[in-house]
Amino acid sequence: MQRSRFFAGCDCASPQLGRRGFLGAATALAATAVAGPGMAQDKPHRIDTHHHVCAPNWVAALKKAKMDAPPVNNWTPEHTLEDMERAGTATSILSVTQPAVSFLPATEAAALARDSNEYAAGLAQKHPGRFGLFAVVPMPYVDETLKEIAYALDVLKADGIGFMTSYGDKYLGHPDFAPVFAELNRRKATVYVHPLGPSCCVNLAGLADVAIEYGTDTTRTIGNLVMSGAAEKMPDIKFLFSHAGGSITSFIERFTTQLPHYGPKWTDFNYDRVMAQVGRFYYDTAQTANPVTMAALRQMVASTQIVFGSDYPYRTSADQVANLQKIFDAKTMTMIERGNAQRILPRWA
Repeated sequence: MQRSRFFAGCDCASPQLGRRGFLGAATALAATAVAGPGMAQDKPHRIDTHHHVCAPNWVAALKKAKMDAPPVNNWTPEHTLEDMERAGTATSILSVTQPAVSFLPATEAAALARDSNEYAAGLAQKHPGRFGLFAVVPMPYVDETLKEIAYALDVLKADGIGFMTSYGDKYLGHPDFAPVFAELNRRKATVYVHPLGPSCCVNLAGLADVAIEYGTDTTRTIGNLVMSGAAEKMPDIKFLFSHAGGSITSFIERFTTQLPHYGPKWTDFNYDRVMAQVGRFYYDTAQTANPVTMAALRQMVASTQIVFGSDYPYRTSADQVANLQKIFDAKTMTMIERGNAQRILPRWA
């Protein structure tokens, strides 16, 4: 689990892919800065639910483990605020990207999670109204995670808790993690989920993890939460999944039609029970602001479940806004850019 695979397949971490993405985004930004509707000339109003923070000590730990990458190394608060201004983003909910702190032993992971959360909370205090926080926790270490949940929500007043899709061979519905999610359900917390390259499948078929595995690992953890019955036991958690839920729209028929018939483990599930959970989850638009993915997502869930995400610093916020404005009408854009997020982020309502 402590290999550089966490970043090896990320479009954000690949120098070639990252360079192309930023060049393309820069072109779009130049155009929208001049004439693009809904950009910097508008009063900032968007809530970005998928916006990464790179605390200095976290970056140093990644460098030591040889897991760093240019977008992470080059991140600064000034750059992130500039990106927000260009896109008309009022508030970004900061979160740590892969591999979070799971590459460290328990004590070090807990200390680094605390440091990163306090750094993000400091930014929020320094720039009132501009930043919220999905706190990173030292998963897969349950006791340490429970302590950080209490500190993040009670002391730092975080907006929610951030998780990776998997930790080794365990996904979020695994029984080992039940105490963590029982506590979050008690608190009626918002849970943000970000993918990584899973331990099972690294650079398969000669493809970087970002091409297939990130989206698929998100789908795996959604399937695990639903089909294990864990999601039904946590009705008060507001789950938010990155990248439009990964490849979930492509597999939804298998989830609703085939899996309920595969052995006694699934016999209690049917279409309605599966869709009741999938339909209540929230999904961000990061890296998926294209007509194909958004059309599929809107067929699977109501527009009320879609929230804006940029994936900064791996994509620019303005790039994502410009693409979404080509897809959705003004009323739906208002929901996606702010209204839907306010239901799961009450502090910003």
